[in-house]
Amino acid sequence: MAANAPGAGPDADDGLPPLVDHHCHGVIRHQPDPAAFAAHLTESDRPPAAGTTFFDTQTGFAVRRLCPPLLGLPAHSSPETYLARRRELGPEETTRRLLRATGIGSYLLDTGLPGDLTGPTETAAAGGGTGHEIVRLETLAERVGAGTRDADACVETLGQDIRAAARTAVAFKSVAAYRHGLALDARPPTRDAVRTAAHAWLAAGAPRLTDPVLLRHLIELAVATGRPLQLHTGFGDPDLRLHHADPALLTDFVRATADTGTPLVLLHCYPYHRQAAYLASVFPHVHADIGLTLTHTGPRAAAVLAEFLELAPFGKLLFSTDAYALPELYAVGSALFRTALATVLGDWTASGAWSPQDARRVGAMIAADNARRVYGLRDD
Repeated sequence: MAANAPGAGPDADDGLPPLVDHHCHGVIRHQPDPAAFAAHLTESDRPPAAGTTFFDTQTGFAVRRLCPPLLGLPAHSSPETYLARRRELGPEETTRRLLRATGIGSYLLDTGLPGDLTGPTETAAAGGGTGHEIVRLETLAERVGAGTRDADACVETLGQDIRAAARTAVAFKSVAAYRHGLALDARPPTRDAVRTAAHAWLAAGAPRLTDPVLLRHLIELAVATGRPLQLHTGFGDPDLRLHHADPALLTDFVRATADTGTPLVLLHCYPYHRQAAYLASVFPHVHADIGLTLTHTGPRAAAVLAEFLELAPFGKLLFSTDAYALPELYAVGSALFRTALATVLGDWTASGAWSPQDARRVGAMIAADNARRVYGLRDD
């Protein structure tokens, strides 16, 4: 497996099929100003400290190394030069060029974030692939809560809407890690407990959903559909408490859902990726995602990927970018994945630990085959 040249897009010799980006988000349609662009290079929700910039991060450096050649500039162009070229091309052409360079064939898009973002079909069309929807449970619930003040009606509608969404969406996602934490009750709440919690939530004006009873109820409804359930774990923006997002906290819940047949996909995981790998190794229905992590670790991505592979069964790891807002994050996430995978598997093959045939097979599994199996995707 050969590593990619910086900014060259997918390497035709790396032996990988079209990637399945099993967890990503829409792209902004407008041209961001420099400060807004830089803000999307970090998980922080605040401006940078005085005298610093978010370009001076592993993600910022990766964007400057990998993306300028895709827009006709030298690698490592300055932020000012790069953003000027971006303005010259316009957002539509910039998005098209960057997405077409990723080698992504399928985009599984979480549609639960607000803003003027492209949806699954529009994103996939820009990238020359196919799009599929992932429904965010908390967003669905808040939409239901905004439309009623009756607890019984709310509970009934939640069940109906989740079952309806399962007919078209490829998966559900929960951000309970942000709203409460992952120490979820292994047992689903009783109907009376759900109704009481719904009444209190609606009486408060149906604000941002943080009630652990309702969060657990949403998860139970999603698990009952049989569709894969994605669970945010590990790092993210400052809205979460990192130690509450350790996937090991899900152990009792994972054990309780082991016989449901519903796949659980642990997203992001870092810095708890070894805990996620452990859960994937002992529970057949648990899978681990490497998305977001590689984008933020830059040239250390190969080391982190190798740590995922220490314990996780190779058929349980899934590629994603978790790209949001900037098409650059698709380009960086896919390129760093290809390079990290080529480095790790190439080293292990050269040492004699792995055969070239096994390295190619496992590479294809992580890049696309595992996700196709978990989400039941047909050949696009």
